[in-house]
Amino acid sequence: MADAAKTEITTYSVPPVERALRLLRHIGNGHKCRNLSRTSKELGINRTTLIRLIHTLEANRMIEEIDEGAGYRLGAGMISLAAQAIHGRDIVQVCQPLLAELAQSTGMSAHLGILDGTDLVYLSRETPNTHLVSNMRSGSRLPAHSSSGGRAILAEMDEVAIRGLFSDVTIEMVTEKTPPSIEAVLAQAQQDRAAGYAWSEGNFEAGIGSCAAVVFDHRGLPVGAINVSGPESRFSEEGQAPDGPIKSAVLAIAKQASMGLGYSG
Repeated sequence: MADAAKTEITTYSVPPVERALRLLRHIGNGHKCRNLSRTSKELGINRTTLIRLIHTLEANRMIEEIDEGAGYRLGAGMISLAAQAIHGRDIVQVCQPLLAELAQSTGMSAHLGILDGTDLVYLSRETPNTHLVSNMRSGSRLPAHSSSGGRAILAEMDEVAIRGLFSDVTIEMVTEKTPPSIEAVLAQAQQDRAAGYAWSEGNFEAGIGSCAAVVFDHRGLPVGAINVSGPESRFSEEGQAPDGPIKSAVLAIAKQASMGLGYSG
């Protein structure tokens, strides 16, 4: 079934649109495209076609020139489009006030993320009134197998689904605590599933701790994850305790979010 879907996508794909999307993602990832010849080689797009794409996207405000000769960045039109897409998601509308509540009660940054391939993409964030604020903003992407939010979602997927997800991906170790293989990813998912949450003490970044719980929709499917992150010392204090204020707060908010999306399990 999956192979048939891939064949259909390939059959109906429009190459010019694919090239435009490739260019937008390239610019969105921080590449300014100052050198068009190099960008042409990196993206596998003919230089003349690349110039036409840039002019078309710029005319439609999807990208904008930073300074003369300094390259390009995503434009106001793309930002507006992305904002409409994000705020049109029920999950964001449901979770935004809950993230604010979670940030206030824990004194740490709270995030909502969804799975996109093997990445966790942050859709929303709320921060406490403190200088200890996470630098993860809406649109930030993290490897799912090494981030607490991604792990919380993977924990609710079966082995076949996880293997399929990572089948064509090189699993990279972000830190020494990151699972280095698909077998290790599966073992971690099993542990997180048994715990009911994903717990990190410097697993993704030294000095930073995190706790995440999955959010279910009305069908009982894992559609996202809510997490808090802050100084690793706070998480080390709670450590292996079966219960604690951070875990309890995250689990309670994730449960409210799931109920808000119609989950009754």
